[in-house]
Amino acid sequence: MIIVMQKQASAAHIDAVVAFIHSRGLTEHISRGEERTIIGAVGDERVFEPREIEALAGVEKAMRVLHDWRIISRETQNSNSIIYVRGVAFGADQQTIPVYDGGAIPDANALFADPFFQPGTPYTSRAHTHENDRIRHMKTLLAQAHAAAKPVLLRIRDVRQIEPALAAEADVLYLGGELMTNRLLQDEVGRLNVPVVLCKDKHHLVDDWLIAAEHIALKGNHHIMLGEAGTLNLDHHAPYRLDTDAIAKARQLSHLPVLANIVRLPHTYMSTATLYRLALAAGANGIIVPDGFQAA
Repeated sequence: MIIVMQKQASAAHIDAVVAFIHSRGLTEHISRGEERTIIGAVGDERVFEPREIEALAGVEKAMRVLHDWRIISRETQNSNSIIYVRGVAFGADQQTIPVYDGGAIPDANALFADPFFQPGTPYTSRAHTHENDRIRHMKTLLAQAHAAAKPVLLRIRDVRQIEPALAAEADVLYLGGELMTNRLLQDEVGRLNVPVVLCKDKHHLVDDWLIAAEHIALKGNHHIMLGEAGTLNLDHHAPYRLDTDAIAKARQLSHLPVLANIVRLPHTYMSTATLYRLALAAGANGIIVPDGFQAA
């Protein structure tokens, strides 16, 4: 980390910054110029936040040299991670993953299921489905998919749903964007030896996304995939759009596979087929699509 001191910073201010650096196990490199004194914090700077340094007297600004993530970084592993689930290699070939809600099994290598979905309005019949009925439906979906030798990406929406999902032999736990700041749930899946998809929320940045993935990895679970399901859009006719920039950036900064979920993103001016091609162009390793969609 590079720490720039204010022009009027005293020797006592500099000593206080150095003492703070030492308290976190790092060493200092001081460069004194005519206008500013610059202090380099030498070591793993991830042990503190820049704002902690900037709160100290005499500090003008603090700038990171390293990212806030290490395990999932390409600096640690340059080659792409490949996660095998029931013989399907996520991160190798580009996978098309249709939504499955029962009935005929789609002709695809893997399936996506969202049995705990809650509609936006409370006046639909599905909004009042009892949790036990949702769990029974989940078990049925998983059993049917496994009988066809297909892995399922199962979306969970609460930490309480982890146990029944694992009891039903869920292959991949899919965490929607609303769970990206739920550190309790991330702690739980981080302690599991089960693949997980971590989605970016609609208002979070790529850095937030990767920090959350690093949080899971630090708990021991390195079977992580990143998921992008839409970001905020300025057009009120289409409030969400596919964040192709985020997919491309995540692929460049991290070795983790990236999935794009385009199920709820199509609108009058952007078809599923167009979104599918955009996700491919951005570098998505897998694309979750509506049931019945056929890639050209």
